Amino acid sequence: MKWLFAPVPLGRIAAFRTVVYVFVVLDLVVFTPWVRSHANTPGDLYEPLLIGRVLPLPTPTHSLVWAVFWALIVLSLVAATGRAPRILGWAVFALYLEWMIIAMSYGKVDHDRVGLLVALAVLPTVGRARFGDRTLSEAAGWALRVTQIAVVCTYFLAAWAKLRFGGIDWVTSAVLAQAIIRRGTWLADEIAVIPGLLIAAQAGIILFELLSPLIFVVPQRFRWLGVVFFYSFHLMTFSMITISFAPHLVAMASFLSLERVRPVDWARRRLGRTPAVTQAPEPVP
Repeated sequence: MKWLFAPVPLGRIAAFRTVVYVFVVLDLVVFTPWVRSHANTPGDLYEPLLIGRVLPLPTPTHSLVWAVFWALIVLSLVAATGRAPRILGWAVFALYLEWMIIAMSYGKVDHDRVGLLVALAVLPTVGRARFGDRTLSEAAGWALRVTQIAVVCTYFLAAWAKLRFGGIDWVTSAVLAQAIIRRGTWLADEIAVIPGLLIAAQAGIILFELLSPLIFVVPQRFRWLGVVFFYSFHLMTFSMITISFAPHLVAMASFLSLERVRPVDWARRRLGRTPAVTQAPEPVP
């Protein structure tokens, strides 16, 4: 339990919160603009996910889709400033959850949003946090740790799904070859002709995903190397088959020491002003 609540600086939460809420806006207008097309999709094609049936949620209409869209844009931008972190945080989480149910209830379900949804769910529990604040907080530590667990579970459960539905034969299948044919880049075309390399890559993917929980047993001073490897894995994926996993990459920022990001002090230095003194860290209980 101590590991789950290991305190971290509040400044880390402040920076992570801004990154997450700004991404929500970018997701709506840049990464998944196709969700808005469901405003004009016939209601009889709507097959809600389990959570959409349990709650239950209304069938998306033109008015509902656009109301959720604009509410998310406005509230996320305000939440990114750190104002009213609990009220706005819960509102953004509820609206984005509905947005994802609208997006994924027409036959396509992405698994790269688990970590982001968990982050949106736990960020409101922390309360106020300011950039550069090095005050240690167990609540902040719990929120980031839970997000990290969701990130790692995304990898591990992806491997479990591959083996569950494809069996061990998934490793020697033509999954990557098919992906390259459908959406491969010039780099993928160059690599695909090397005998046995795609099979080796598929074995490496399974191994990486199954071993991803080991990131938590890596000593803290070396953990950043594991996180760099995670990001490089997705960089290679995007460079070969243009799949970005952008929401997952944002959630993965929960591993980073974002308290070092202090835009206000940076702006003051650019203007030639002296930065304000940051509150000293409290002793770990």
